Amino acid sequence: MLKTTGATFLAIATSFFILLFSPPPKSYYHSLFISSSLSDNASISHHLRTLTRRPHVAGSQANAEAASYVLSTLSACNIKAHIVSYDVLLTYPYSRSLTLTPSPSEPPITFDLKQEIYEGDPYADVADEVLPTNHAYAKSGSVVGPVVYVNYGRVEDYGTLKEMGVNVTGTVVLARYGEIYRGDIVMNAFEAGAIGALVYTDRKDYGGGGGDAKWFPDDKWMPPSGIQVGTVYNGSGDPTTPGWASSEGCERVSIEEVESSGDVPLIPSMPISGADGETILRLIGGQIAKDNWQGSIDAPTYRVGPGPGVVNLEYNGKQVIATIQNVMGVIEGVEEPDRFVILGNHRDAWTFGAVDPNSGTAALLEVAQRLQKLQRSGWKPRRTIILCNWDAEEYGLYFQTGSTEWVEENRDLLASRAVAYLNVDCAVSGAGFHASGTPQLDDLLKQAAQQVQDPDNSSQTIYEQWIQSTESSLIGRLGGAGSDYAAFLQHIGVPAADMRFGAGYPVYHSMYDDYTWMEKFGDPMFHRNVAVASVWGLVALRLADEEFLPFNYHSYALELQKRAEDLENEISDKGITFSPLFKSIEELSKAARKINNQKKEIKEAKGWTSMRRNDHVKVRELNDRLMMAERAFTDRDGLLRRPWYKHLIYAPSRHNDYGSTSFPGIDDAIENAKNLNTAESWHVVQHEVWRVARAVKHASLVLDGKLT
Repeated sequence: MLKTTGATFLAIATSFFILLFSPPPKSYYHSLFISSSLSDNASISHHLRTLTRRPHVAGSQANAEAASYVLSTLSACNIKAHIVSYDVLLTYPYSRSLTLTPSPSEPPITFDLKQEIYEGDPYADVADEVLPTNHAYAKSGSVVGPVVYVNYGRVEDYGTLKEMGVNVTGTVVLARYGEIYRGDIVMNAFEAGAIGALVYTDRKDYGGGGGDAKWFPDDKWMPPSGIQVGTVYNGSGDPTTPGWASSEGCERVSIEEVESSGDVPLIPSMPISGADGETILRLIGGQIAKDNWQGSIDAPTYRVGPGPGVVNLEYNGKQVIATIQNVMGVIEGVEEPDRFVILGNHRDAWTFGAVDPNSGTAALLEVAQRLQKLQRSGWKPRRTIILCNWDAEEYGLYFQTGSTEWVEENRDLLASRAVAYLNVDCAVSGAGFHASGTPQLDDLLKQAAQQVQDPDNSSQTIYEQWIQSTESSLIGRLGGAGSDYAAFLQHIGVPAADMRFGAGYPVYHSMYDDYTWMEKFGDPMFHRNVAVASVWGLVALRLADEEFLPFNYHSYALELQKRAEDLENEISDKGITFSPLFKSIEELSKAARKINNQKKEIKEAKGWTSMRRNDHVKVRELNDRLMMAERAFTDRDGLLRRPWYKHLIYAPSRHNDYGSTSFPGIDDAIENAKNLNTAESWHVVQHEVWRVARAVKHASLVLDGKLT
């Protein structure tokens, strides 16, 4: 009896001692992370000003200096940091020219293709460091032809022209930015028979709508001389190492093989300003374009051509194997160091990059500095946190070069150990929070937004602002290839999320995306930048610290059910059965409910015995199922004619790499079958339904954790 009493007393005393002297719970540190005592808008402003003082395109000395700044900042936070370099094929403009001949009897108009410095421009002294406007990986060559106006250059726009009897073959097309990826604009033009492509920024979309609208620096809108540059590459990572990393001494394909791969354009292209685009439009005749093809209120009447205006487009680029630098920072987990929570942002910019991407870089450094403050307070992460600052994203907007090379090099390790990838590219371009992600992260994103104050209204949370301002689905999906999440999610199947304040912004990829624009129009007090860092870091902390991974696959099943129903309704008269897919989705839903119940049971069974090894094993095994289920949505053969894309749920549309598509294989097959309308083409649709059904079933088996 005395022994029992003594043992009981000792247990109580020990428990009291542990409670009295144990460190605070992880939730304490999470609340501290988002508190005003740790956040610093002045520091974010300083980081952004430093990073954007010069143009810093990938492969340049200025971008190498920016990498050194990121590295030194992470090191100053006592984060183990290093640089991972790759040698990749980049292109730069060597010479370019554009002339327009109104008619055979009139002299040609020569365009200077320059973005104008404005009065008082604080960056006038380094403006000559901005690359001459171009499309990265554009085909070199000289073409002469009449102009055809093709609206946004979409497949359906060429369908409209065909209905109007307009022949695009042998012409140079003029398309405006705004709906699809510029690489697809050029690809669609080639497939329609064009010999060249010009892409401009219309005042209706980027210039404030014309009329009395002002532009930067007086307002946020693109100046008439502003030009949106960017890549037109459609491949994966470095063009000379398709599918493997561009490490030192690696195998490379030849430039000729790159050009014959179908991943680089086969016709010359060039970005031009809104003013130059309007000049060309005034000299296009033919039929009047449809109302929704027209421009701003004071624009000329848009006609489709062809001609009579004839353009002479000349472009010569130089191809260089250049060194790019990813900066990596690692905070090792103390309990599960072999499980990785990865945060990423790219650093390289076409010009100054205040919004894209360095608002995200500044936010990443803010997260790092707050994590250092948490460490000083005693916090240690359960799982490893990796902070990544990628290079050369802009050159591979379709497949982001720096992140893709790293994922390809570390593919197997990441596939077995990565918990999630959290991306922030353009952290802030205006008001309004937006997030996209794989569905098992939906609840986590919402909960984080509920804990962070709205930077534009202190009486509410970000979540309250978010639900008030969103008309469609609250959380978007990551089917598009718009940023560095692509390799993680779409290639190896790592759960992913992307977040930002603001949507598109007018000076995107132009010389006017500088610190002054951000300070005047994007985030004058840098409070939105602080808020993005708070949500981003809080999501990462919960993934890194919580004993049970905060994933909910029931949300995934609901999302798949809705998208499958949409597709079924779209082709209800084609004899395609979706029953295999619906059956697999039901199995996924059951597996999701089962694992949620198992998580609940383990939590309830814990208590004073929580330190037992058996509990740790159960938790680890359950978390592994949650982590690996996303991988099961991938297929080793990838999508038809696009094998790099392994994910059968989320990938870009074939004709719009910005566009987010659910069930991309099914969607591509449906598009092809509608064009061909043969029994064989519709059979392919049915096959793709079966492929997705098998992948969804595999995911449910992983969640269930038992062999058949």
